[in-house]
Amino acid sequence: MAGIKGIGDAHTYDGIVHARWNKPIISALLDGTLKALKASGVKSENIVIQSVPGSYELPYAVQRMYTGSQTQSAAASITGGMSGMGLMQSATDLLGGSTTDLTGLAKEVASGGAPKEGAPKEAAGVGQQGLKQPFDALIAIGALIKGSTMHFEYISDAVSHGLMRVQLDTGCPVIFGLLTLLTEEQGLERAGIAGTNGDQGHNHGEDWGAAAVELAAKRKGWAEGRFVE
Repeated sequence: MAGIKGIGDAHTYDGIVHARWNKPIISALLDGTLKALKASGVKSENIVIQSVPGSYELPYAVQRMYTGSQTQSAAASITGGMSGMGLMQSATDLLGGSTTDLTGLAKEVASGGAPKEGAPKEAAGVGQQGLKQPFDALIAIGALIKGSTMHFEYISDAVSHGLMRVQLDTGCPVIFGLLTLLTEEQGLERAGIAGTNGDQGHNHGEDWGAAAVELAAKRKGWAEGRFVE
């Protein structure tokens, strides 16, 4: 898809929401996603990362993150990006605690990977001017491992339907990055960190990043009556 890289390079804004359970798997998947986005030409400053406690929170987080990007981009277009920061200052963040502004967080993605340990995890990449447009695609990343109760089945089903609903309701592509696993080993393999040396398997995060760029480009094309391949 030769045309995808150019679109991603100049215009694509991507949001990533990841759960914090099963941290080794999630961290590897996040790294793989960022690698694919950047390889496709997406600018580091056009990527926003947020985290939530678990996979059950992903649909809500994705929905509110997209709504926040609409608010912020609208404010930027009205004020030229100067006074719009205040509109997000009072919004409660996804964890329900502090008042986190998407425009004011560190550019950790620009350093070449996921947010560093100890740095703010709620967002990365967007500078002081904030988002200039709503997200073109969102990626939800989580890992559920089956236990001895029905918890796994209920959460898997709820999150799957929730993410699909957000995608259809907003019209924004939501990439399904939820691993539903029977064992931890399956997760390590799908994050590309299985085996003695932690280098076996395939990192599905790379597939999700590529899918986000492709769907973002096609979404723009469809809106303009074009069909992008």
